[in-house]
Amino acid sequence: MTLCCVLLLACTRAPDDVLRFGLASAPISFDPRFTTDATSARINRLLYQQLVEFDDSLRPVPGLATWEQVSATHYRFRLRADRPTFTDGTPVNARDVKATYDSILVPATASPHRGTFAMIESIEIVDNETVDFRLRNADPLFPGRLVIGIMPASRLQQNWSFAKQPIGSGGFEFFAWPEEGRVLLHRRNDGLQVEFDVVRDPTVRVLKLLRGEIDMAQNDLPPELIEYARKQPRLQVLSHRGSNFTYLGFNLLDKTVGELALREAIAYGIDRAAIIRYMLGAAARPASALLPPDHWAGDPSLIPYPYDVARAKTLLQQAGYSEQNRPQIIYKTSSDPFRIRVATVIQQQLTQLGIDVQLQTYDWGTFYGDIKAGRFQMFSLSWVGVKTPDIFHYAFHSEAVPPDGANRGRYRDALTDQLITRADSEADPAQQAMNYRELQQHLNETLPYVPLWYEDHVVVANKQLKDYRLNLDGNYDGLLTVHRER
Repeated sequence: MTLCCVLLLACTRAPDDVLRFGLASAPISFDPRFTTDATSARINRLLYQQLVEFDDSLRPVPGLATWEQVSATHYRFRLRADRPTFTDGTPVNARDVKATYDSILVPATASPHRGTFAMIESIEIVDNETVDFRLRNADPLFPGRLVIGIMPASRLQQNWSFAKQPIGSGGFEFFAWPEEGRVLLHRRNDGLQVEFDVVRDPTVRVLKLLRGEIDMAQNDLPPELIEYARKQPRLQVLSHRGSNFTYLGFNLLDKTVGELALREAIAYGIDRAAIIRYMLGAAARPASALLPPDHWAGDPSLIPYPYDVARAKTLLQQAGYSEQNRPQIIYKTSSDPFRIRVATVIQQQLTQLGIDVQLQTYDWGTFYGDIKAGRFQMFSLSWVGVKTPDIFHYAFHSEAVPPDGANRGRYRDALTDQLITRADSEADPAQQAMNYRELQQHLNETLPYVPLWYEDHVVVANKQLKDYRLNLDGNYDGLLTVHRER
């Protein structure tokens, strides 16, 4: 079926009292203690409230609570007086905060987030609205870590199945999960029903938008479909710059890609501007580091690697390569058709430099499993929704090799470890930002990743929908304010 076929199809609109949101992938769990996939995390933000939120530069700001730092290892959080109740009608109090984080810290829970809170020594209830967190060691980034949705203590004691029947204090209430690819929520302030429907194929997603079978879709649409949607009188396209960081990763234990000169040649040999313009529909900006320049710890002075074929070829020659002795690289990516197209362009650009690249594509589960296990030479992936700079320890510290972190390329660099430790432990915010910038400059020189771009967030929606607001991290918070114009 092609897009032009839509003109011949009958229009079957969704009821006006239901807003249908098309998803590329299904949520996995609505228990915030176990959520790791982006879809579940974005929907969970609608169902639960967290102690800490982030401003436009991704600095921590009060969410469900304000806080004060009593000492280097003592933080006191006070719940807002105007906080909403849980959807079961019970009030949110300090006991719920303690129970939520205690549950994560219990080894038997097996929460994947437990390591994030390993510095917590104790959690103490001061009064009904106040909780003290005492740490084993100073952690200036600690408030920004408290982003787990708060759950009712009474239900946690009952071993309630939050994964399938979530109860939170967010702007939406869970209504039903009748099948894997369909979830229904109710907006608490006016009863608006939002139905999340999984439509994996992007072309079918746009067809359903045109036929009125869904009302909106966010991201995971190739540029040609977005441009097609712009021309349709019943649809609108919204966009916002994003922080999702796309990069090439390398197995640094491999004798070929483990050589810095080769990675530098790759960095200079990719025409990011052309890929962004022609493949991404200009819906991205070149990247120079994992954190975008508008992040409080980002480095606006760090310039992305320019496209310089001559310099790339010189680096290959200096590394001992020639037309008769070309480096051989296996490049792994997912089987998503758009990602394959982008990877194919990168393959062609590197081949023109004198690098033989074999492209291998796999379904997501197999691909991601290989990356986590270190079964790769080179791969492309994106970090999604990164907010706090502790990501550097998780992704690059020598102690963070899987299963203890996401240093999947086995990058080991003593100076990087020192810079991470210094930045993470700095108490003065201005100096801490400077330390993170120094770290990013070093990473840009040693290239455990080759930065590619930050992709924009794009929504295609029925024109009747108003006041849907996009954010830097691509969350679904716009559903709290969106309405249908009659």
